Amino acid sequence: MPTKNLQLTSNFITIVIVNYRTAQLTINCLHSLVEEVAKIPQTSVVIVDNNSGDASIDQIQGVINSQGWQSWASVIASPRNGGFAYGNNLAIGEALALKFPPNYFFLLNPDTVVHPGALETLFQFMNEHPKVGIVGGRLENADGAPQYSAFRFHSILSELDSGLRLGIVSKLLDRWVVAPAISDVPCQTDWVSGANMMIRREVFETVGLLDEGYFMYYEETDFCLQANKLDWSCWYLPDSRITHFVGQSSESNRLKNSYKYVPQYWFDSRRRYFVKNHSVLYAATADISWFFGFLIWNLRKMITGEQGQKANYFWLDFIRNSVIFKH
Repeated sequence: MPTKNLQLTSNFITIVIVNYRTAQLTINCLHSLVEEVAKIPQTSVVIVDNNSGDASIDQIQGVINSQGWQSWASVIASPRNGGFAYGNNLAIGEALALKFPPNYFFLLNPDTVVHPGALETLFQFMNEHPKVGIVGGRLENADGAPQYSAFRFHSILSELDSGLRLGIVSKLLDRWVVAPAISDVPCQTDWVSGANMMIRREVFETVGLLDEGYFMYYEETDFCLQANKLDWSCWYLPDSRITHFVGQSSESNRLKNSYKYVPQYWFDSRRRYFVKNHSVLYAATADISWFFGFLIWNLRKMITGEQGQKANYFWLDFIRNSVIFKH
């Protein structure tokens, strides 16, 4: 839990929020940050508007002015909507170029409300653990139920589990399941959700910025993997709590265990992740693994007459976007 008197030297934080046509959500998020910013002097918030093409900038700037938040909140207008990594990089790049850059960057979704002490908890943990490069808190639904926020890296076996969705197999593949059981205690993890991710400045200095080749999805996974390769650990802190109105700031919601409409950039990001970090052969094997599991899942549903989420055309889109046919 946060201490009452933090030892502040040169430590300070830049919070980055990327907005795309979610002005009111961003404003609500800013309101939740007022007391958090006051607890940690030299904390600033940068809102990057990813070329929303609406009144977002005027609305957000108007609230900043009317509330007197100009000392800690500012807005950057992006020339184009280049995606999540691109938007964050605009603010991160500018901050890193300062004579005295921030010690930490906190990537925060606009569709979030920060609970009291959430930012302070992450900040204190990073100060006390200099070998930790990335840390994320507990994301919650509006009713307080926890969301999956800490994950394992994707693999061939995790893809099999994702397609198969069979409890007994998931237990056998427990070590490779991407979303393990939600922990109630601080723990080391492979990667955390980009909806709330605090990153040490030195990680960017050694790893580089977020990969803008990802428009949305998998970019935080990829970044944590690159950091992991350079021995920067990643942690999950459940005492840092943030309400996350899932899917409000993006076109789809990480599939939510169903196969509804999924945008093209999700397939592009998934393919990029496997090819970049493994190989074309590995990516093809992962695709085959998922599809094999998916076929077994559908066969089981046919035999048992089980009713559930329909795949619609996800399976067809998956095949079309497989590295086997599209690279």
